[in-house]
Amino acid sequence: MSNTLKWILVINCGSSSIKFGLYDYKQITLRVKGVIKGIGHKSHFSVTGQHDKAIADEHITLQNHEAALLHLVGWLQQVGYEHQLLAVGHRIVQGGLHHTAPQRYTQQLKTDLEQLIPLAPLHLPLELLAIHFFEKRYPRLIQVCCFDTAFHQAMPWYAQQYALPEAVTADGIKRYGFHGLSYDYIMQHLHPAGKTIIAHLGNGASMAAMDEGKNIDTTMGFTPAGGLMMGTRCGDIDPGVLLYLLQEKHYTAEQLSTLINKESGLKGVSGLSSDMEQLLEDAADNKQADAAITLFCYQAKKNLGALAAALGGLQTLIFTGGIGEHHPAIRERICQNMAYLGLVLDKNRNTENAPVISHLASSVTVRVIPTDEEYMIATYTAHLLKG
Repeated sequence: MSNTLKWILVINCGSSSIKFGLYDYKQITLRVKGVIKGIGHKSHFSVTGQHDKAIADEHITLQNHEAALLHLVGWLQQVGYEHQLLAVGHRIVQGGLHHTAPQRYTQQLKTDLEQLIPLAPLHLPLELLAIHFFEKRYPRLIQVCCFDTAFHQAMPWYAQQYALPEAVTADGIKRYGFHGLSYDYIMQHLHPAGKTIIAHLGNGASMAAMDEGKNIDTTMGFTPAGGLMMGTRCGDIDPGVLLYLLQEKHYTAEQLSTLINKESGLKGVSGLSSDMEQLLEDAADNKQADAAITLFCYQAKKNLGALAAALGGLQTLIFTGGIGEHHPAIRERICQNMAYLGLVLDKNRNTENAPVISHLASSVTVRVIPTDEEYMIATYTAHLLKG
C-alpha cells in the first residue's frame, strides 16, 4: 500500500447536516473534524483540528447534500488532503437482515441498500447519495459501509420479534434497533459492568439496555421512527392511528411517512421547532413548547423504567447525544422520582455537566459521555482494510 495514501475520511450524513472527520490510517487518530449544518437553508461549514482549534468557519448557502459534499472536497483540495485519501467510511443506518458487520461497498451491496430505503427513508437515500458522489468522483477510492443496526443483532430473539404471523415476519419485519455505532463507542471506551442503560438523546433518540456487556433490548424497532419521541419523529404509536388516518382521513402512504418522520415529535407537539434548546428557551412563555418538553421527558422516563425491568435492575445510566450531553434540565426531569430504582442525581454536578452526575447516595451511577460515531467508523474502516 502506498505511503502517500494515509487518510480515512468519515462521512455521517443527516437529514440537514453532514458530519465528517479525517483520520490517520495507521494510528486511527483524528486529524480534523467538522460539520456542515443547515443544508438547504443558511449553511454553516466548520472544521476544527487538534485541541478543538478552529480551522475553517464559513456561513454559506448550500442547496443540497451534493453541493455540501462538493464544498467539502473543495476544502480538502485546498488544504492538501485530497490526494492522500485512502478510503471513505460511511455510517449506514439500516443494514437489514444480512449486513451485520462493516464491509466494502460493492454493486451488490448498492442493490441491497436500495431495497432497504423504505425502512429508513430519511437516512438511506442521503447516505447512498454520498457513496455515489465519491464513487463517481474517485472511482478507485475504497469505500466502507458501517451499519447502525449491526450492534443490536445479538439481542435475544424475543427482543427482536413482533407479535405478528411468521408469514409476515419471514420477510425481515423485526425490531432492528439503531444508533448502534454510538452504543458501540460507549461500550468499548467505558466497558461498563453490570446492568447498564445508555440514553442516546438527540434529534434522533433511543435507549439501549446491556447486561455485562451483552445487548438485551433497545427502544427503536423496525425503523428509526419508533421508540422514543424525537425531534421530528413521533416514536411508538398505536398502529390503529395510522389505519384511521388512512381509512377515515384519506391520508396517502407518502403523507403518513411525512407525518411520522418529519412533522411529529418535538416539532409537531410544539408547533415551533425540533430544536430542544429553542424549546427550553421558549417554554416559560409558550405552553406548547413546555408540553413538547414534558412529553419528551415523560416518554424517556417511561422507557427507562421499562428497560430497567427488562434488565432486572440498574447499576449504570449513561446520557449521550446532543440533548443527553448538553441539557441538564432534560436529564433532571427524566431522572425525577426514580429513587425507587436507586437513581438520584446530584443537582450541582448535573448543572455543571460533570462526567458523573449521580448523588453520593445513589446506588445507580449516572454518567454523561460524549459519543463519537465517526471514530467507530474510522476504526472499523481501518480494521477492514488491514485485515
